[in-house]
Amino acid sequence: MGHFTDALTGGPLRLELRSVDGRDFAVLRPIAYHADDYDEPFVVPADVDRFRTDLASVPWFLTWLVPVSGDFLPAAVLHDGLVRPGSYTGPAVDRVEADRLFRVAMIGLGTGRVRAWLMWAAVSVTTMWQSTERGRRAALVGLLSVVVLLGTLATLDLLDLWDVLPWMGRRPWPAELAGGAVAAVVVPTALAVTWGRLWPAGVIAGVALAFLLHVTVAIAVLYAGYRMLERLLSGPMDDRGVRVRDRHGGLRRLPWRHDQQRR
Repeated sequence: MGHFTDALTGGPLRLELRSVDGRDFAVLRPIAYHADDYDEPFVVPADVDRFRTDLASVPWFLTWLVPVSGDFLPAAVLHDGLVRPGSYTGPAVDRVEADRLFRVAMIGLGTGRVRAWLMWAAVSVTTMWQSTERGRRAALVGLLSVVVLLGTLATLDLLDLWDVLPWMGRRPWPAELAGGAVAAVVVPTALAVTWGRLWPAGVIAGVALAFLLHVTVAIAVLYAGYRMLERLLSGPMDDRGVRVRDRHGGLRRLPWRHDQQRR
């Protein structure tokens, strides 16, 4: 599974971070990851100008399922280094391999295998989206779009609002639920072959979305309402997600700012 060490001493890992702006963190002590498949370790430096991490890059609508921080944190910092050119020393790897190392490192840290594979699928979705190959992005959009469309139609069919899916039909609701569950596994699995070597990630992402579609939509609606209310009461955010009006007001009230103004 590989293991982490302190890059300075070779001893046990010491992950020391400092907040840069509330969103990104600087690594204060370099960490090293020794993967079983490589002779040379991967080292993430302690250099704020060279590397910063935002910890686990979890989309806001999935934080209820996968937290931003936890026992997998060193693996998340490692992954941020591996996917940013020039941010680490060690063997050269592409983004797909960086994602795999992230999964393996999480499991080696004691993260549950289900969570590790879910998080691997999540970062693989990002890899697909950021790929320079148009086919990969099309495969990603195609799978997710089909799952969302069929999930919506299945919901309407279950509520007897629209009878359109052959595996649902006008049957007792337990039978319709069973048919929908089978389709939620079979359809994403079939479409995942378009993802190439990342097909396992396609299966996981598609099946997870199919079963969690309603929860995700509900959270999205609630979050959208929160964002609208926050903007109304607190003003707009800058590019870093900081509420500019309140921050500037807080800075003006600092004692040292008054001293500078008097001078």
